[in-house]
Amino acid sequence: MSGSGSPLPPAVLFDLDDTLFDHSLTARAALGHVRARHPYLRTLPLDVLAREYGRLLEAVQADVLAGRRTVDDARIERFRQLASLAGTSIDASEAAGLSREYRSQYQALRRPVPGVRRLLEGLHGRTAIGVVSNNAQQEQVEKLAFLGFSSWIDALVVSEAVGVAKPDPRIYEIALARLGVRASETVMVGDSWPNDVRGARAAGVRAIWFNRFGAARPEPLPVPELDSYRSRARAEQLLRGDP
Repeated sequence: MSGSGSPLPPAVLFDLDDTLFDHSLTARAALGHVRARHPYLRTLPLDVLAREYGRLLEAVQADVLAGRRTVDDARIERFRQLASLAGTSIDASEAAGLSREYRSQYQALRRPVPGVRRLLEGLHGRTAIGVVSNNAQQEQVEKLAFLGFSSWIDALVVSEAVGVAKPDPRIYEIALARLGVRASETVMVGDSWPNDVRGARAAGVRAIWFNRFGAARPEPLPVPELDSYRSRARAEQLLRGDP
């Protein structure tokens, strides 16, 4: 489907987690499984548990990416704090057990954001596709393979591998260099306003905010917003820069 209006940009960059991969709903489903098996966690509504897990994940991400804390240590600490929030004190061994149980479910339940498979398949061969992600390299490589997206991605740039993380413009510059394109002819799609919108704009890349959960716009920047990939035509319209 080529559509009408302007041509597609020479390159499109995507964030991975909660832009291509449905991290939020996968994590919620995995937490629901763990909660069902451990009565003390059921003192917390699932919404609260999921929200707090997300907050704890963000709180230690910088330490993990900088190597100040291992991924496993961070996972254990998250579940120790979740148990504490639920009014129960658990030791590191118990927290590690919860973490393993959650991780097993999370891996099994992984899924793409609805509609994105059709969009990527349609873009493949018509524009260069890059992924720019703050995470561990092997985690993101394996995730793309699991989702069946690897063959559609022309460049994967992960913060752990390149030593710089969004919103630092340098990670975008690395992606542009790998794809052989200029910032002015590239568009970035991502769910994080600071990382994917501000970061891309700081690198001179046009940004589209992927806001499927209806968050309030943090600031009045002239940034187009996409709330779903279910209409491939609408997604491509925004990528082209058409109103």
